[in-house]
Amino acid sequence: MAGGKARLPPRWFVVTAWHVHRRIVRTSGGRKGLWTPRRGKWGALRLTATGRRSGKPRSVILGYYEDGDNLVSMAMNGWGAPEPAWWLNLQAHPEAVVELAGGIRREVLGRAAVADERERLWQRWRELDQNLDGYAARRPRETAVVVLKPRGVRTGDPLHADT
Repeated sequence: MAGGKARLPPRWFVVTAWHVHRRIVRTSGGRKGLWTPRRGKWGALRLTATGRRSGKPRSVILGYYEDGDNLVSMAMNGWGAPEPAWWLNLQAHPEAVVELAGGIRREVLGRAAVADERERLWQRWRELDQNLDGYAARRPRETAVVVLKPRGVRTGDPLHADT
C-alpha cells in the first residue's frame, strides 16, 4: 500500500482491543498476550516506563522485533495523529523495563533511531508489515522507530554484551 493510506478499524475498536489485550496480559501474569517474534512476524512485549507527569509506572503492550540485543518498536498510537503517551514518557524518562514472553524481564534504555539506522530498522518493519507506509501516511508527522537497548548488564555477558 505504498501510495495511499491503509484502512484501519474504527478508533473505538482499536482502543477497546488495546484495553482487552492489556487486561489479558495483566490477569494472566504475562503468561498470555505476549509472544516472541518469529520469521516474518513481530512479537508482543509489555513496556513499563515512568509517567512524565505522574512519576508512576505506566505499562503498555507493544509490537517489536529483535535487532541483535536491541528490541525495536514503533512510536505509533494506533496510527492516530497524536504521539503515544508511552513514547512521550520514554523520552522524558528513557530507563524502562520490558517483559517478554516466558516471564523474561529486561531493563532497557529507550531512544529514537536516527538517520541510516532509522531507515534500516524501518525497512525491516516493512518486511513484517506490508501496510506500514500506508499506516504511517495517516499520521501528520514521522513515526519514530524506537530502540530499546539492554542496560545494567554485566560486561562480558555473552548473551547481552553492553556495546
